[in-house]
Amino acid sequence: MKPFILFLVLLAFIDMFAQLPIMSPFAKSLGASPALIGLVVGMYSFSNMFGNILAGYWIDKQGAKKVLIIGFFFTGAILLLYTIVTTPSQLMAVRFLHGLFSGFLVPAAFTVIANKGKDGKQGKSMAISGVAVGISAIIGPAFGGIVTSKYGINWVFIIIAVIMLLIAVLSFFVLPNGVTAISRKIEPPVNTLFSLLKAPMLAISFTGAFSLMFAQGVLAYMLPLQVEALNYGTHFSGILLSAFGITAILIFGLPTNKLFDAYQHHHLMMVGMSIIGIALIFLSWAASLLFLFTCMVIYGIGFALLFPSMTALLVQHTDQETRGKAFGLFYAFFSIGTVVGSSLTGLLAVSFGMGFVIAACILFANTLWLFFYFKNKPSVLGSLE
Repeated sequence: MKPFILFLVLLAFIDMFAQLPIMSPFAKSLGASPALIGLVVGMYSFSNMFGNILAGYWIDKQGAKKVLIIGFFFTGAILLLYTIVTTPSQLMAVRFLHGLFSGFLVPAAFTVIANKGKDGKQGKSMAISGVAVGISAIIGPAFGGIVTSKYGINWVFIIIAVIMLLIAVLSFFVLPNGVTAISRKIEPPVNTLFSLLKAPMLAISFTGAFSLMFAQGVLAYMLPLQVEALNYGTHFSGILLSAFGITAILIFGLPTNKLFDAYQHHHLMMVGMSIIGIALIFLSWAASLLFLFTCMVIYGIGFALLFPSMTALLVQHTDQETRGKAFGLFYAFFSIGTVVGSSLTGLLAVSFGMGFVIAACILFANTLWLFFYFKNKPSVLGSLE
């Protein structure tokens, strides 16, 4: 069952990663302004945030099977709407619906993986699930860039839509009922969200999620336009984005994944955020294809350290009664980070270099905040670790 769940994670992230090299140029081709391009890129993540939170409650009450099937079915159907979009406003509406329903997928799948993991091995378990994310980061951008350059952007959406609709049907027969623990507790939604946000170690996990996806939002907006300005083909955007996925998947899948349980998760988080910040500073200077590839490899190392560490931190400090809601909130912070990253750089109309520097500063600032937090709050850390 776990390989099938990992495949669902892979497909859900391919849907997201395949958009990275094509959405900015697609919005631009429809006549969108720089600010509107940023909003179009960020709209998916804005609505995805609400989908994540809704999924969290639904998972804990009904189990993941319904969430996954409905998410795959509606996401697949909505992807087909991209093929008939002709204006930026229509594109914005489709992006909203796409993000909303795709927000059901990842929290459900990761809740299942977390519930099946062994105590004390959360880091390695999340690293293995990160292999699926890494593979999607390799396949998705390359697929989006190459298919668009050879056959047109509509075929990207059609192919992914057909696969998702098929998976929705397959999941109905393959996934057992009750793939996650079901909670019958009735709690005020706002109270539950605040209680999760106030938990120190969960808040730190959410900070990591925001930081990573703020950088990813800037990357999604800026990198394709930077590659275009340097007169490289569209497909190079996808290949460059895949480079960080290849790097991450090697760290996830090789014996190096043991380090995720050998060191404290928050330490690896801080190192990962710092490395991504360094990669973004280097990207702001990049003017050659070789330098761009080098930057994306460094970015991949940081991603590989950050992603499993912050998800393992969440698993370590939740139980099966709250894990679905916690993962829903966690991926909501993913969405918030992407929205703020892409929208802010679009609204400011900054250059490629300045956009990457802004993202790096956010990562460095959050790293410093965590460093001083743990330095000044040893008692809190001791009681939770």
